[in-house]
Amino acid sequence: MKFSPIVLLLAVIAVCLLLVSGLGARFDLWDFRFGFSVMRWAAYLGLASAGLALIFLIIPGTRAGQSGWLLTACVIGLLVAYLPWQFQQKARSVPPIHDITTDTVDPPEFIAVLPLRSGAPNPPGYAGDEVAGQQQDAYPDIRPYRLDEGAEIAFERALAAAREMGWEIVAADPAAGRIEATATTFWYGFKDDIVVRIRQENGASLIDVRSKSRVGRSDVGANASRIRAFLEALKTMES
Repeated sequence: MKFSPIVLLLAVIAVCLLLVSGLGARFDLWDFRFGFSVMRWAAYLGLASAGLALIFLIIPGTRAGQSGWLLTACVIGLLVAYLPWQFQQKARSVPPIHDITTDTVDPPEFIAVLPLRSGAPNPPGYAGDEVAGQQQDAYPDIRPYRLDEGAEIAFERALAAAREMGWEIVAADPAAGRIEATATTFWYGFKDDIVVRIRQENGASLIDVRSKSRVGRSDVGANASRIRAFLEALKTMES
């Protein structure tokens, strides 16, 4: 009996489960927590298919003429298992927070996006010193950005950078020096809200950014990465 097609089929099913775990959450077919459960079972199935493939490769009678299929199943299974494992390791390496800002003393406030956050599990307010301390320990590089230009030019560059990031602009108020936007993650479709604040300071401009997830206790570092990317886009515009 040829076992390799069955093992390869299991690996392919694991791939499908991994893909739909996030897409189902993105398109509101199920809650993201259920999506995480599906992802976990995809990893189990991936490991099982890889393990079976290795066993059949070791046994001469089952390996004969089927090595290619079994090797393919093994590689696919391991890759499927690796992605959730990598996600878990990343989650463990960062603090369980979801609100990151360049100014932890006076964080920019959400205004225009508040109606969009209605009913979201994570409230729009800033949690204060406990979150600030965890952020400073984990992301000491997240700091205000100083631009040696007036507020008007700083606002234009910040807005251009926000659009370059692919964010959905919710509000852009040059008089108030505030930009609010929403970013949607690719796989699970998580909604994270961003506010950019521009203030004049001694002939220059101080730019602060805050990014906060609507759901989930931990953002797995996504908000910090988003702020870094935005600030890097601003630096690129200066050069």
